[in-house]
Amino acid sequence: MSGEPRALDAEELRRVCEVVYRRTGMTYGEAKRYFVERRVLDRMARSNSGSFAAYMALLRWDDGEVERLINSFTVNETYFYREEHQLRCLGGSLLPDIVGGRRPGALVRIWSLPCSTGEEPYSIALWLLENWRLVDAYNVEIVGSDIDTDALAAAAAGIYGERALSRLPAGVVADYFEAPVDGLRRVIADIRESVKLTRANLIDAASMAEQGRFDVVFCRNVLIYFDDASRLAAARLLFDALNPGGFLCLGHTESMARISDLFAVRRFGDAVVYQRPPVA
Repeated sequence: MSGEPRALDAEELRRVCEVVYRRTGMTYGEAKRYFVERRVLDRMARSNSGSFAAYMALLRWDDGEVERLINSFTVNETYFYREEHQLRCLGGSLLPDIVGGRRPGALVRIWSLPCSTGEEPYSIALWLLENWRLVDAYNVEIVGSDIDTDALAAAAAGIYGERALSRLPAGVVADYFEAPVDGLRRVIADIRESVKLTRANLIDAASMAEQGRFDVVFCRNVLIYFDDASRLAAARLLFDALNPGGFLCLGHTESMARISDLFAVRRFGDAVVYQRPPVA
């Protein structure tokens, strides 16, 4: 690209951050200038935009380019069995509470949002198979959703390196992953097929509602990128996504109590979670 700019000026930075904010709720600014510039200049080059003005014009009519820009901004740093204490809480406290009034064979829905490159929802599937004795007694549906279409494609492929697998017991790796090829292992087909992958936007009511309601939602380490208004909007949609009595699990640095009073705080032995109050 000829005449490629070396940096974005303050107004250009503000405008592109506004595009990302309106679509995702994620806030960026001068404090994240290097992060933003790298991604915007890369997308400008890849889209053959001769100037920042031309790129902004492209974003106004090309939804595919907006999607690619947003994909470049998402952070997909995760690994299997991250925040394992929440998985223990899921099997030891949350699911027993949920299925207590249901007959065997009843549907239990668990949502991982954002699901990143798949480690999070596949971790739920593996943990339940290994640790929840009633896993075969109920119809457990696990859904993984993300706004990043590249991350969803990687989740569907289900291929992971040593770092992603480092927290898994050796027996779990041996039982649920194919033999390594060039240092990478693929989750076996049975596990990949047990997780439904969908695109969803945490601040878009329509895409959230399309997923239906869930008994447990894992929404970890994304609200830290939102401002207060986006957090509140997300909290309302997460509340609507839960069945009455359902549970929300956030990242260890996040607190719904500081965002919204819709949820009841529940403290279990393994984790603090947030509950949509049951119907009286």
